[in-house]
Amino acid sequence: MNDFDFLIGSWNVVNRRRTKLFAGHDEWAEFPGVSTGQSIFDGGGNTDEIIFPTLGCRGFTLRLFDVERRQWSLYWADSRSGLLFPPVAGTFRDGRGDFYGDDTHDGRPIKAHFIWSGITADSARWEQEFSDDGGRTWESNWVMEFTRA
Repeated sequence: MNDFDFLIGSWNVVNRRRTKLFAGHDEWAEFPGVSTGQSIFDGGGNTDEIIFPTLGCRGFTLRLFDVERRQWSLYWADSRSGLLFPPVAGTFRDGRGDFYGDDTHDGRPIKAHFIWSGITADSARWEQEFSDDGGRTWESNWVMEFTRA
């Protein structure tokens, strides 16, 4: 239940995000972030807010542990849209977290996959990838490298 306790506290984040999705395009933009995480429900959930100073926006994640299913649901929102995106759900195994869900891109249904890996007391890696073919192939489109502030 306390899988995300490592995120509690303050982090510096290096972001790399693909500039165009599903276009055979391999250009990436890099930008900084500062994230602060806190626990809720005695480890059964947590939140973090990330500030992207060069983009002039913020992101917010709510993570909740479903005790019955023994899995996490992760919800993302950003200040640009003010919308809560559909959740991804999954678990940690052998130090890696894999979370899957359904979403849309340009009005088309897609699959989303979040990966947490490389977790230590002072670092972690998050990666997002999307599939527009039902999960047969995946395109990585956003990577965050966290280092403890």
